[in-house]
Amino acid sequence: MPYTAEISRSNPTSIIFLVDQSTSMSDPIGGEIPQQKADVVADAINRLLTELSVKCAKEEGVRDYFHVAVIGYGATVGSAFAGPLAGRDIVPLSEVADHPARVDERSKRVPDGAGGLVETTVNFPLWMDPVASGGTPMNRALRYAANLVAGWTERYPAGFPPIVINLTDGESTDGEPSAAAEAVTSHATADGAALLFNLHVSAAGGTPTAFPDTADGLPDSYARTLFAMSSPLPGHMRSYAASQGQRVSETTRGFVYNADITSVVQFLDIGTRATELR
Repeated sequence: MPYTAEISRSNPTSIIFLVDQSTSMSDPIGGEIPQQKADVVADAINRLLTELSVKCAKEEGVRDYFHVAVIGYGATVGSAFAGPLAGRDIVPLSEVADHPARVDERSKRVPDGAGGLVETTVNFPLWMDPVASGGTPMNRALRYAANLVAGWTERYPAGFPPIVINLTDGESTDGEPSAAAEAVTSHATADGAALLFNLHVSAAGGTPTAFPDTADGLPDSYARTLFAMSSPLPGHMRSYAASQGQRVSETTRGFVYNADITSVVQFLDIGTRATELR
């Protein structure tokens, strides 16, 4: 059965984030408090990297069950890591955990023990900054990811296949991206083909759609293209999505249209859900 390989330090998997950094990412995204799309995406990825590090932390330190890449595409295409990891592609999680670009202080409301809430300050490590500049060279970004996936599957041919998560708010400006998407998913390990999930972060019109099993109801050809590019969710991710209140079927795909802030966070949580870690 595919997508059941145990993830271990000797047989890790990789998670590759493709982050749209085009000028339009400075537009607001839907949610209770309007924020720029670039800020929401950067915060969601930074928060996820912290959660992965905590999840993989043992007495001796963070175990390298995952190796992570954050690739930005806008004015340029390449690593979006800032600070000590700048310019690097796939990085072991222990190095990610040890080398944030900086640690900000953020306000957070927590229970006060008497039924109310009190505001406190928490540390928030940052590995990438929000960027909004240039076009949307999605083809180049997907080709970049395909090269990383090819190298990874050659190095770990029996492991859980790489997961590529593309977060974008607009149409590709360097051509139709389907062939580049197929270049990503054409690489496989013995456990299955590489996975490609797509999230459309937009406050534009159309009914929000999460994890659909058909393109029916999507508002335009571009949304349908992103749906068609998206891999079906493996069984363990479908089960987790269902536990989070999503309606899923055996043909549910890793695709969200017209996402709001909450959808971005949930999509990343479901899309990076691992099988058993050893």
